[in-house]
Amino acid sequence: MNVMNATYKSLKAVYSLLLVAIGTVIMVSCGGKDEVGTEHMISGNSSKAWVINEELNAVGEEEKLTSMEKHETLQFYADGRFAMGSGGMLKTGTWSFDETAKRMSLQFEDEENTENFEVIKLSDDEMELKAEDGAIMKLEMKE
Repeated sequence: MNVMNATYKSLKAVYSLLLVAIGTVIMVSCGGKDEVGTEHMISGNSSKAWVINEELNAVGEEEKLTSMEKHETLQFYADGRFAMGSGGMLKTGTWSFDETAKRMSLQFEDEENTENFEVIKLSDDEMELKAEDGAIMKLEMKE
């Protein structure tokens, strides 16, 4: 009876650990702060304005924002257009978001190249974009 009781306790402990491990995997994969939301979170019903909160270089060090960057606004429109500007400078273009691949592309008007970003985080009021060179731009919804 003691051997059977010890085996039962061991199996119960293994089962408990397995449940904790499965629960952790589910919590990490299905939620958390780094969740990437939907396209609607970028533009809202018609448009949404974002400002740069922080920039990190490719090795994760904080970059000092210039005066212009601190006042720069990115306005995303639900029809796929965007406008970026500050201090009288305005650049426009089109944007797209691939929710499955977690990728955002910005095509500036009258420019051939497209800026592509990995969307690391996207919620109603925060967005983190990782450039192809590894730099990260953290944005927050403009109040």
